Amino acid sequence: MPKIRVTSGQLEMTAELNDTPTATAIWAALPFESGARLWGKEVYFEIPVHREEDDAQPAVPSGTVAFWPPGDCLCLFYGQTPASPVNVVGMLNGDPDELADIPAGARIAVERAE
Repeated sequence: MPKIRVTSGQLEMTAELNDTPTATAIWAALPFESGARLWGKEVYFEIPVHREEDDAQPAVPSGTVAFWPPGDCLCLFYGQTPASPVNVVGMLNGDPDELADIPAGARIAVERAE
């Protein structure tokens, strides 16, 4: 599975992507950078990918990396249920609760990891 690196300020996490059409589209669009938005225990941000629902899930576990089709956003969950179904694209490595340290508006960079 391909691995991505997510960085924001001092925070750096990796995630394993799954083998779905949405994950493949995200991989192809890397690297990208955006501004963080917060919703409950979720960090999400716009990315240069547009996809329709792809086996979208109404609930996901903490640590899930997902794509939110209505907003063209990548979502990093650390305890929040999605507002609407999301395309699951992978899982974070490490403690997802560290995402709570990302403030609204912070720059988030996503790139391919080795």
